[in-house]
Amino acid sequence: MTACALCVDQGGELLWQDERCRVVRVEGAEGAAFPGYCRVVWGAHVRELSDLSRADRHHLLEVVHAVERAVREVVRPDKINLASLGNLVPHLHWHVIPRWRDDSHFPAPIWAEAARAVPARPLPASADLAASLLAALRR
Repeated sequence: MTACALCVDQGGELLWQDERCRVVRVEGAEGAAFPGYCRVVWGAHVRELSDLSRADRHHLLEVVHAVERAVREVVRPDKINLASLGNLVPHLHWHVIPRWRDDSHFPAPIWAEAARAVPARPLPASADLAASLLAALRR
């Protein structure tokens, strides 16, 4: 069996973590095409949300909610997409993806074929994302 990518690697630039999960900023082409794109990664290797206790599920979804609020505040997208797929990496994680009506893949999912060139958008500072995330978690 091949080692799980999210057990071996952070999965992006670390913005925040606690004893149960971490929030990372997606890097590379995906991060550039969708500035502010983050993942919430469960720390222990589990495959499904239903593998967690009620308290852990609640905690994870509160963190996903806080990340959504932070991304909305910092990058002001037209829409946020939330996804928990795990087909290629069967380790529980959520994608928090800012979307714009003129983004490269709109209206399709970001994993589809691009419909147009990636528009120029400023990349938010990681410190701004992290600060907004902390504020959302405190609320």
